[in-house]
Amino acid sequence: MRRWRHGIWTLVLLLALGLGWWLFVPGRLHEPTPAQREAESAQLHDPALVARGAYLATVGDCAACHTARGGRPYAGGRALPTPFGDVPAPNITPDAETGIGQWSFEDFWRALHEGLGRHGEPLYPVFSYTSFTKVNREDAQAIFAYLKSLPAVRQPDRAPELAFPYSVRQGLVAWRALYFKPGVFQPDASRSAEWNRGAYLVQGLGHCNECHTTRNALGAMDEKQRLAGGEIPAQGWYAPDLSTQPGGGLAGWSAQDIVDLLKTGQSARGTAFGPMADVVRNSTQHLDDADLRAVATYLQSLPPRTPAAPVEVARAADLEAGGKLYGERCADCHGQDGKGVAGVYPPLDGNSSVTEPTGTNAVRGVLLGGFAPATAGNPEPYSMPPFAQQLSDEDVAAVVNYIRQSWGNHAAPVLSADVSRLRHTPVD
Repeated sequence: MRRWRHGIWTLVLLLALGLGWWLFVPGRLHEPTPAQREAESAQLHDPALVARGAYLATVGDCAACHTARGGRPYAGGRALPTPFGDVPAPNITPDAETGIGQWSFEDFWRALHEGLGRHGEPLYPVFSYTSFTKVNREDAQAIFAYLKSLPAVRQPDRAPELAFPYSVRQGLVAWRALYFKPGVFQPDASRSAEWNRGAYLVQGLGHCNECHTTRNALGAMDEKQRLAGGEIPAQGWYAPDLSTQPGGGLAGWSAQDIVDLLKTGQSARGTAFGPMADVVRNSTQHLDDADLRAVATYLQSLPPRTPAAPVEVARAADLEAGGKLYGERCADCHGQDGKGVAGVYPPLDGNSSVTEPTGTNAVRGVLLGGFAPATAGNPEPYSMPPFAQQLSDEDVAAVVNYIRQSWGNHAAPVLSADVSRLRHTPVD
């Protein structure tokens, strides 16, 4: 609570300091002339550019946020939850009145690269411009060409539903001064082309940092903990650390393990479920093999992590009860040894979703079940049934603690109160 109060007071002070600067925020860029618009339109109609943009939009998983459930693709309307309130994603079809039909490429580039709207207004960082700023102009132009090729859908945007003082858009001026620095990705000359491609995709268009990094009280990513794991704000899931080195969340994973998970939703080391299942279904399964290998190469270069402090051991009685439940409910699929069945049921021994620091994902998996994405490489995946209606909070805590502290796992125990909280936390 003290942390949040401090964050609010910090924001209030920064609002006062940033107000003067806000008065000088530039308005929208100059309006293109008819001749400039005609030249840009001709260029954007290049079929090769549009096709490349379609691929890049898939890499960025743009449709996931900009499509309401059951709605028209890219027409917006999906409410994106944040700790400060919901922010509906806008319509980015080329409708002239409610979409981006009147936008020039410079308008789009400014939004993607600088996080500023068409009229110079700062955009809420639920739109991941903190990562998209790394996208180069050529790729941004291709994405813009693709969006302009879509069918126009008339669907007005809804206003954000943010609590005060976060509803004061001018407050973003101070936030941006502290936490946002625009800049296109700069290749590292000491690294291979494959590594640089992977870094560009992970840090930029793939915006993996946005989920897999801890955030502070004001919603900014901890720059010192990039890709080291973090709770996904307001969603009740934990995105694990992505380092494959000792101490990392993916310690021991091979490049092929990573490629398999991103391509099919399943690998020898684990299965995608929860929010990551949607990412695989809508985005990563469609990446070409070269890009998948590049991502794996980059992730394998992440540094080792500092060993975690010794964890508390769950009570013997709880572990005994959890072991009994595991034998009755889980062992038939995951095995008494926690090794699972290769290509069918994921292992629990050494599984990053089991051992992540909070226990959130393991609790969610028991309550809601585990549903891997259906992909071209794995069209009929096995799933795990939910146990929310069959197990009490105490039962779930007991079996989760057994799993987190058995075989080679040494993760901190969860409490029944944690289970209760997650049981009643809506899932987006």
